[in-house]
Amino acid sequence: MKGTYLGEFEEIVLLAVCVLGEDAYGVSITDEINGQTGRPVHLSGVHTALYRLEEKGLVASQLGGATASRGGRRKRLFTVTAAGKRALREARDLRNQFWNRIPALLWEGGTA
Repeated sequence: MKGTYLGEFEEIVLLAVCVLGEDAYGVSITDEINGQTGRPVHLSGVHTALYRLEEKGLVASQLGGATASRGGRRKRLFTVTAAGKRALREARDLRNQFWNRIPALLWEGGTA
């Protein structure tokens, strides 16, 4: 998994891009993460993670059309690449391997 390692926040940002599909841009991703996690996330942090993910080849971006509601500015839209999907599957599989190894006793009122 070297080279595709995802930190927790990168994974959450990548998942939000997947959820939003064609409407994944900085503000919508920030709103999605805030809504799903209930923790405050700042747009600048999301942009930093998106650019890092783009450098890793896990997302791609393109400029959308200019709109009057944005004062003629264009949105940078993000999509998950095949490598990004693969990285998410690997992260999920690794987490599941660990979860599946936790003895059931620990979740049934044991010591954990």
